[in-house]
Amino acid sequence: MTVLITGSRGRVARALTALLHDRGADVRVASRKPEEVEPPEGVRTTALSLDDPSGFPAALAGVDSVFLYAEASHIGAFLEQAERAGVGHVVLLSSASVMEPDAERDPIARHHLEVETALAASPIASTVLRPGAFAANALQWAWPIKASGAVNLPYPGAHTDPVHEADLAEAACAALTDSRVRGGTYHLTGPESLSFAEQVDVLADATGQPIAAVPVSREAWRAETAEHLPDAFAEALLDWWKALDGTPTEVTDTLERLIGRPPRTFASWAAENAAAFTRP
Repeated sequence: MTVLITGSRGRVARALTALLHDRGADVRVASRKPEEVEPPEGVRTTALSLDDPSGFPAALAGVDSVFLYAEASHIGAFLEQAERAGVGHVVLLSSASVMEPDAERDPIARHHLEVETALAASPIASTVLRPGAFAANALQWAWPIKASGAVNLPYPGAHTDPVHEADLAEAACAALTDSRVRGGTYHLTGPESLSFAEQVDVLADATGQPIAAVPVSREAWRAETAEHLPDAFAEALLDWWKALDGTPTEVTDTLERLIGRPPRTFASWAAENAAAFTRP
């Protein structure tokens, strides 16, 4: 089995590459800059950008299965070329946001929904993974925490269900290698619902240093993030956090059923990544 892994510099893709390689699969990792990828010994790299169809034929040649990050811009062309190349299965890393009633109007959810819709219309078999919040999203707080010992939060009481990227990689590995999993759509969460303020407390415990969760207005947070976050995405995030403020999110047992053990906690992720948040 030859598996093409897109988004190969991402945390989930890197963990999945190692898992499949250890199982003896023929793994091909794709990146727009393959020279910057450092895969395990024996894993091939290929040039591929999901927003540039010119690279699709070469990257997909001889591939049986694909682990696909959600990129909607040329998904039709990608799936057409995948079918032409004989790809039999696509595992999509989507998002639980597509399950919201206004998903088509949300810029984050719509992007994933367009890819899911294209896959559903394709003759290629597909398995869809819909994770909630990545534990690694907390890394956006690393710089302010290291700089000031505090992080500004417009909705400190907003809950998410942080899921460890290694667990998502194991779920993707199961989808690619276990016929019993293939073809399903799975809502994946971490083992607990935690508010942002609670997550900050967990990071403080992991680093052994105090960290303040500072409530700020939507406007102040927008000004802080304006240089690197488009307005539409920022407003979608703010509206999502507002809806989750003080409300625990649904936690599923789907991930445990896929990987055969309880998923890792946010505390375990924080312990592994404490150095990113620790002040000198």
